[in-house]
Amino acid sequence: MTFSENINYQSKFTRISLNEGETIRAKEFEECKFESCSFIKCRFEKIKFISCTFNDCFMSAVALMDCRFLEVKFARCKVIGFDWTKITHIRDLRFEECQINYSDFSYLKIPDIKLTHCEAKEVDFTETDLTNSDLSHTDFEKSRFYRTNLTNVDFRNAKNYYIDVKNNTLKKTRFSYPEAITLLHSLDIIIE
Repeated sequence: MTFSENINYQSKFTRISLNEGETIRAKEFEECKFESCSFIKCRFEKIKFISCTFNDCFMSAVALMDCRFLEVKFARCKVIGFDWTKITHIRDLRFEECQINYSDFSYLKIPDIKLTHCEAKEVDFTETDLTNSDLSHTDFEKSRFYRTNLTNVDFRNAKNYYIDVKNNTLKKTRFSYPEAITLLHSLDIIIE
């Protein structure tokens, strides 16, 4: 399936499916809604998503080249294996009740990201700036935080994270008990 218009404004796309080998190229989507769409191992090239919403979509291993995601919200989506580092510009990403497993956000500046009630297993946040983000109620099993800026980040009710307090920036970062005890694992201390 191809999108016929180069510029799409306030359009709604339902049950669109793109599979391996298919490419969307040089399109702009502004204030569009994607409902129950499936994008699997396809390719997005020079695509702009501005103030768009994805609901109940399945997106896996999509190759991203020279794309922009500005004020984009994902709700109840599976956004699996995305290499966000290949995107030209990201601002105000929102994930609610999503699975974003095996994704890569390393070395990006993505302050104010909202990642709530999600599953974020084996996600790479190496040297990512997550300042002022909301990561609450999310499962971070085997995710990597290294030299990550976690200033004023909300981790309340998040679980399964491992954050080395010596190798990450933690200022006014919010945690909840009992998961906050895991912060002690990175220290060379004995608790009896």
